[in-house]
Amino acid sequence: MQAEALEITLGRLLRGAGWTLAVAESCTGGLLSHRITNVPGSSAYFLGGVVAYAYDAKEHVLGVSHATLYDYGAVSEETAREMARGVRRLLGADLSIAVTGIAGPGGGLPDKPVGLVYIALSARRAESCQRFVWSGDRESNKWQSSEAALQMLVDYLRGQGGGRG
Repeated sequence: MQAEALEITLGRLLRGAGWTLAVAESCTGGLLSHRITNVPGSSAYFLGGVVAYAYDAKEHVLGVSHATLYDYGAVSEETAREMARGVRRLLGADLSIAVTGIAGPGGGLPDKPVGLVYIALSARRAESCQRFVWSGDRESNKWQSSEAALQMLVDYLRGQGGGRG
């Protein structure tokens, strides 16, 4: 028996909880939103997403502070958390997820290697962030990031027992 795709499980859980979702993406370039919207009926829970690649977009659209971007960089836990908070506030969602990282093949630094990704979740009364370092090519790193974001959302919703975050 094949396992249900994470985006289908996510949709079922969001529908069951009566929650809405917003997404902020950088290194995944819209892949996460694409996967979520591939599920028929996703408009019942998916409010939208923002692909914020440049510093200016992160700052002016998502509300990431200038100081955070310049002190920690676009690929950091601090930026991921502010992206998640910002898109949740911007779209009025119950729950949000943000992904920022270095998909590759270039752009890595000794302390921030290619494949480094931060994924942050924001809800009304909870927030978390996870760090990953993928070892694939650009496409694989983007896919693994979208998969990890979906898994993070599913795990959070399964742990909520239907509460409003």
